[in-house]
Amino acid sequence: MNRKIPFLLLFFFSILKGYSQDKTIQVKYIDTPIAIDAVLDEKVWVIAKPATNFWQYFPTDTLQATNQTEIRMLYDDAKLYIGIKVNASGKDYIVPSLRRDFRAGGSDNITLMFDTFNDGNNAFLFGSNPAGVRREALVSGGGKELRGFTTSWDTKWEGESKIYDGYYITEWAIPLSAFKFRAGETKWRFNSYQFDTQGNERNTWINIPQNQFIFNLAYMGDMVFEKPLQSPKSPISIIPYVNGFVGKDYENDESLTDFKVGGDAKFTIGNSLNLDLTVNPDFSQVEVDQQVTNLTRFEINLPERRQFFIENSDLFADFGDSRDANPFFSRRIGIARDTTDTTIQNDILAGVRLSGKLSNNFRVGFLSVQTARDATNEIGSNNNTVLALQHKMFSRSNVSFLFVNRQSTGDETFIDNSESYNRVVGVDYNLASIDNTWNGKFYVHKSFTPNIDVDDYSTGASLQYNSNSYRVRASGLFIGENFNSDLGFIRRKDIIKIDPQVERLIFPQKGIINRHTIGVTPIFIWRPNLDYQNTDYTIITEWEAQLTNTSSFRARMFNEYVFLFDEFDPTRSDGIPLPANTDYTYTNFEFQYRSDQRKVLSYSVQPSFGSFFNGDIYGVRGNLDIRLQPYLNISMQAQYDRIELPEPYASAGLWLLGPRVDVTFNKSIFWATFVQYSSQQDNFSVNSRLQWRFAPLSDLFLVYNDNYFTDTVFAPRVRSINLKLTYWLYL
Repeated sequence: MNRKIPFLLLFFFSILKGYSQDKTIQVKYIDTPIAIDAVLDEKVWVIAKPATNFWQYFPTDTLQATNQTEIRMLYDDAKLYIGIKVNASGKDYIVPSLRRDFRAGGSDNITLMFDTFNDGNNAFLFGSNPAGVRREALVSGGGKELRGFTTSWDTKWEGESKIYDGYYITEWAIPLSAFKFRAGETKWRFNSYQFDTQGNERNTWINIPQNQFIFNLAYMGDMVFEKPLQSPKSPISIIPYVNGFVGKDYENDESLTDFKVGGDAKFTIGNSLNLDLTVNPDFSQVEVDQQVTNLTRFEINLPERRQFFIENSDLFADFGDSRDANPFFSRRIGIARDTTDTTIQNDILAGVRLSGKLSNNFRVGFLSVQTARDATNEIGSNNNTVLALQHKMFSRSNVSFLFVNRQSTGDETFIDNSESYNRVVGVDYNLASIDNTWNGKFYVHKSFTPNIDVDDYSTGASLQYNSNSYRVRASGLFIGENFNSDLGFIRRKDIIKIDPQVERLIFPQKGIINRHTIGVTPIFIWRPNLDYQNTDYTIITEWEAQLTNTSSFRARMFNEYVFLFDEFDPTRSDGIPLPANTDYTYTNFEFQYRSDQRKVLSYSVQPSFGSFFNGDIYGVRGNLDIRLQPYLNISMQAQYDRIELPEPYASAGLWLLGPRVDVTFNKSIFWATFVQYSSQQDNFSVNSRLQWRFAPLSDLFLVYNDNYFTDTVFAPRVRSINLKLTYWLYL
């Protein structure tokens, strides 16, 4: 018998080994109405036995919380009622803002997560702070990564909070229709985490080790319903909008006016599937992207912010490698390149999305969006379709299938036959052990492009081990020279890349440092079609210390090698670029200090210096935040990079500035202004957005945008103002 087989079986079963913390909260059925007033004086609350005995997550994960939280739950045929008492050391709570969907870090709040399909991969998240400001989010991918935390999702629910001596109470009523679950279910997986700034603790109901994220879905207890859940009456949501737009393009001396009408519709099918429709969508109210200074040769991807693409987005977006070979990147829809190869907006005419669960183990996602013809810029009309199927395996793993199709739908003469379509088919296996000690991804994708049928594959593998002492990753990928995904994000092609990582975690028993992390990440890239020439490597060596007062310090060293196949100007100026077919070896250093975010004034500073290609680079990045709670937040982001290359090559000092002012007059009226200046992009911009939430999930937006040239003269580029009304109707 092969001696390797018993070892492989032992390894396999160690991945599947169960993890259990037997904590349960009983949820009683009631037929008595409850007023949502944060008083908890209804007699029915007495029958609700609380979930308590919270554990610390920070500064340690081995002690119970100093100030305990009590969570009670009741339900009827339409709603889940939650009453929470959060004990505290005093009334000096941190409530930075009255804006919905606040960030948990650096503030007092309580958050609950509900895994309604008991799959350990997806959850609905609801939270509140002592001022009664609410937030909701979707957690995907098992909570293994920050990118699986999506706060752009919205749903309608009630919540109120009141502050008492030594504690605060928050009371919620969440419609069961806000969740997706199977009728007849009697149990959901559940966990809660709570931030206590006065006690300097972060606490969780289920004990979660500090090497995992606090929202990790591997660590959950159970909430057991007194009788099986019935499918609630799912409302049909109609969300029409009207938008008036006026502006001026100073570069072309053109006046701009527009009036748009459109909207979305949301349907629930069987309480586990969502059907979303959009007609003539408008995203003018979406927060503008944060500008970046790009010192690399490659494109940078920015996060999706448009609501239509958010819910169940992990079904479509979590294929391949998120950094180098993502076959579907939703921000590709609605943009195109004109005749000068400049990226411009391409109108979306309509879209449909079906996503959710067909059974406890099977998820489906279907997305189809039609974009408009733009003959002036020689952009053809296209249908953009994605089909994703996912089947759960073992405790938390899954296998997924993806089909992406970008198809030209017109007969435009300016569209070459080679651009008529692009398709990608792929299979991914996502591994996650029940306690998240092991996780990984294995995938293979193939693209289909006219007149191309060789070297059009992408494949990769990653396996990571997590423990309280070590994090070890083995990973790599291959991207063929002809692998194309018009709706994806492919940083570069014809590469073999490996990027393993080893990190050592050390938790001191005493002192000001809570955790040391020491790590090495070597990244090597070869070109298969060039006799496997080593074209790049980066060896990152780092040490990070997280302090008990929540501040942190990090030092990193980058040893780099780059071979340039094309000429490249790191400054992106008009200077002489570095020549093609040259290579460079250089080393630089980076340090970062981030202060205690609980303070009224918090900041971070990140100086860097070292060699860069055949020259030198030094710079500094910083953030400053001032909190005048809960009505005013002022922040300043600044970055300066000085690149010094020898003559005759380009040298430059690159500035990036981003002051932001966020005013929350109350829980319904918000005003945010974001000013950005980028010397690399020769742009100064102002985005000022006034929002009035006059009814649940219904808003009036007044948005002012202004852009200026800054290279030779400070001159206006484009200026506009939008007035948009959105109303959420439940039928």
